[in-house]
Amino acid sequence: MRFFEKLRKLTDRRGARSAKQHIGRVLLMRRLVFRVDSERIIASIDREKFEAIRDRYAVENPGKAWPKYLEIEKWITVNLQRVRRLELDWGRRKRVLDVGSGAGYFLYICKWLGHDVVGLDIDEVPMYPEMARVLGLKRVVFRIEPFVPLPDLGGRFDLITAFMICFNDHTGENLWGVREWDFFLDDVSRHLTPRGAVCLELNPQLDGEFMSAELEQFFVNRGAMIERHRVTFTGPPRPAALNGSTVG
Repeated sequence: MRFFEKLRKLTDRRGARSAKQHIGRVLLMRRLVFRVDSERIIASIDREKFEAIRDRYAVENPGKAWPKYLEIEKWITVNLQRVRRLELDWGRRKRVLDVGSGAGYFLYICKWLGHDVVGLDIDEVPMYPEMARVLGLKRVVFRIEPFVPLPDLGGRFDLITAFMICFNDHTGENLWGVREWDFFLDDVSRHLTPRGAVCLELNPQLDGEFMSAELEQFFVNRGAMIERHRVTFTGPPRPAALNGSTVG
């Protein structure tokens, strides 16, 4: 009778809920028990399919160009450090959005650790969607532009990240200022859970700085912690109206 009772439970709501809770416990256990290192993560990637992509796109001395991301050992290590810094290698399962997901290594490690992940990027580099397919990632094609809201992403996120940000035109004449970032943070907040966090990593501008003093103060006023190029909100960014600042 016990076997049939278990079988019946799998077909009703209680069974579905129990299965979901069990999966959650297994994923949590994986993050706590499994040795999380670059070699183990790389070994989990389909090597034949990855090498096919490398054969198509690899160039000698890529410099700063996108084929540099085919150096899988380097970039898995870089993104594993990000995962650890954000404490995604332990604790509960989270829903993660990575804006400008690129080759997808950060999201792949998150997925490997049991998190629910979504990437968002433009479709101008053919390698990126191919990598997403190899890594089994959900990827939304979208270009971040000033004062344009994010698309419907199918729910809210516990964490929204953006690394090595280029969408703010950091080497151009239209570098984002307070007004552009204010809109972006307000829009991102709509996609966060009540305790959702945001982690931004800026690229250097033409003058070598990551942000102006005005922009740094703006981020701080909205609740950010600043660490050189890194802007971290441990909860949803504070509304500008609550911190007494004005955006002109």
